[in-house]
Amino acid sequence: MTGYADDLALAHRLADAADAISAARFRALDLRVESKPDLTPVSDADTAVERAIRALLAEHRPDDGLLGEEYGATPAAGTRQWVVDPIDGTKNFVRGVPIWATLIALLEDGRPVAGLVSAPALGRRWWAARGTGAYAGPDASRGEPIRVSGVTELADASLCYSSLGGWEDAGRLEPVLQLMRDTWRSRAYGDFYGYMLLAEGALDVMIEPELSLWDVAALVPIVTEAGGTFTDLAGRPAPAGAENSAVASNGVLHPDILHRLGQPAAR
Repeated sequence: MTGYADDLALAHRLADAADAISAARFRALDLRVESKPDLTPVSDADTAVERAIRALLAEHRPDDGLLGEEYGATPAAGTRQWVVDPIDGTKNFVRGVPIWATLIALLEDGRPVAGLVSAPALGRRWWAARGTGAYAGPDASRGEPIRVSGVTELADASLCYSSLGGWEDAGRLEPVLQLMRDTWRSRAYGDFYGYMLLAEGALDVMIEPELSLWDVAALVPIVTEAGGTFTDLAGRPAPAGAENSAVASNGVLHPDILHRLGQPAAR
């Protein structure tokens, strides 16, 4: 048994509570949506999900810290911190696109050691903890092991990316466009979903120029426990800071991807 088995079990309970709220509000005619100071949307589902998760963590892990996208940080008594994005893909959620999920991560000393992604509109979850491998399925009782692909050549690879506007803002649009030309296929599935498809072996590379900690923390254990590599653009293990870039791959392709995006591979 893993040392994080109880934490993963709790993460599934948190996801059950989150799914019950978010699924009921998805495509609701009375859904309330406001703009945050950074002009990104927040719905009543985002805030309700985070409140529910906070209440459960206060009950079951009162000594652990918590960072949530909507309500910020609460301090920890030790080195453990939960990181929660109540709805990753809020823009999809408010437009009725089913690609959105609740992201739940556990960090120890700032490093992700367990992660869970629950996408109720897709009927699927992904989860992993350090040293246990990665799994996907409808729920905890029906999970199957997942593994990244064995693709070895960029010309055979399927690439996923975030918006091209974000890459243009980061000053890296041309390297990304060339990477798209050099791969077999490129698509922008958005938010968490590209990383989970990577972990399942359905695609081979996922790149994103900027993310917050709550966007990335839950994804890292799932990708790496599935056999992949997850770094920032400089090759440092993710998450590297408060505002993170992301390069995730099946591992084999990683040095080539970093080189093509203008940074040397980590040594």
